[in-house]
Amino acid sequence: MKIIWTKHAEKKLRFYQLSKQRIIRIIKKPYRIEEGIAPKTIAMMQPVNPKNNKWKQEIWTMIQKTKSTTKIISAWRYPGISPNNNPIPADIIFELQKAGFL
Repeated sequence: MKIIWTKHAEKKLRFYQLSKQRIIRIIKKPYRIEEGIAPKTIAMMQPVNPKNNKWKQEIWTMIQKTKSTTKIISAWRYPGISPNNNPIPADIIFELQKAGFL
């Protein structure tokens, strides 16, 4: 599987101090998967430090999969436990729209 990183995703990795390996680990073994906000995308999450099903942060990534490639569109930290229906914060949605992904 070939992984393609968007410039937006690389910028978010630096901003949230995340490594590419951490994002790949989320893709390989997500704790939760939801439909992404952009067309044909999915969002995957792992808690930062799960202890007794309570944690203080989550790390999310939004990807777009094809048969041969996985495009990583964005990554972010979510403070607390995100709701099950719409985990993407409004500022991330705005930045994705500004970058032309939505």
